[in-house]
Amino acid sequence: MRRQPHGKGWNPGLGTRRRSTTAKHSRGDGSPCQLRIAMVAPPWTQVPPTGYGGIEAMLADLVRGLRRLGDEVTLIGAGATTTGAPFLRTYRRPPFERIGEAMPELVHAALAARLAAGVDADIVHDHTLAGALTAATRAGPTVITCHGAVDGELGEYYRALGDAVSLVSISLAQRALAPDLNWVGQVYNGVHAPSYPFVERKEDWVLWLGRFSRHKGAHLAIDAARAAGRSIVLAGKLIEPEEHAYFHEHVMPRLGSDARYEGEASVARKHELLGAARCLVFPITWPEPFGMVMIEAMACGTPVVALGLGSVPEVVVDGVTGLIRHSPYELPAAIEAAGALNPRDSRNHVERTFSVDAMAEGYRRIYRELVTHATALPGSHAR
Repeated sequence: MRRQPHGKGWNPGLGTRRRSTTAKHSRGDGSPCQLRIAMVAPPWTQVPPTGYGGIEAMLADLVRGLRRLGDEVTLIGAGATTTGAPFLRTYRRPPFERIGEAMPELVHAALAARLAAGVDADIVHDHTLAGALTAATRAGPTVITCHGAVDGELGEYYRALGDAVSLVSISLAQRALAPDLNWVGQVYNGVHAPSYPFVERKEDWVLWLGRFSRHKGAHLAIDAARAAGRSIVLAGKLIEPEEHAYFHEHVMPRLGSDARYEGEASVARKHELLGAARCLVFPITWPEPFGMVMIEAMACGTPVVALGLGSVPEVVVDGVTGLIRHSPYELPAAIEAAGALNPRDSRNHVERTFSVDAMAEGYRRIYRELVTHATALPGSHAR
């Protein structure tokens, strides 16, 4: 009977078709040896991003973390990279202005699959949506990090792929939405805390940062800040048609002298805003699987005032690194109370729980189990 160390449906790719290779994954003393990983980024921006791009920022840190552990990582993506890893390009210029369209994603997936086939990799780690469709064409395991929803149609998509892909969740809350999928592990996203400015003395205004989706609740953040008597700065992505529709209907009418939208922030400006704000307001209205901006804020010593959906209770320590509430009507009082929280507690929480090293080591354990299991299947070649 096949061993299933991570629960129902565990099957690391199509191991019986793996090519022969000479690499080994443990030394005589049992310590791990180098892995060779093909890392596929989304097509929409470079890695790391210069502006919006939570997945790309996480991916850049993961590549650097794995390289520090001694692994070989080949990055496949669009534009350029400053991670230091060997880089194979799909689009010369990322099609950022077409984000949300299907065709750039499909072209990128097809090109990435061809490029990955030429990489002598033990495992492919894909962070795209369409890329999962190419997993069954390769001999070795394919890991998919589910960065978005896993219920509804997306759940059906991953369900239909079956054991051709090995899924990794980014929170327990995400995994609970579809426990029957082919999950092989759970790894929290991480950030390199020293890259974020730790600011102990905060200013009086509050911050909302994200993309202008109705699920992100920018209009709720404005209402809460106004009710608390605080001004608010909003910064985020405003490109896709549905984002413009939401912004013009719900956000623009609320803007004023105490509610200012300053466009999509660069990385440097984002860090400046996150460090200076009294708190980050995160009034999501859907079960968000993670929310990178929460750990970015806490890395700056800035508490998070959030509605307790999705992964929020896993990320924010209520009463210590932020305040979790269950109704928008409770947010104004929480914004006021956030000023009493100790910024150092937020920074320490990120360094302990959401470090890049912890993220890289978590993925590395999953890679190693998948590769070891695949090579142990009948008909596979000894490594």
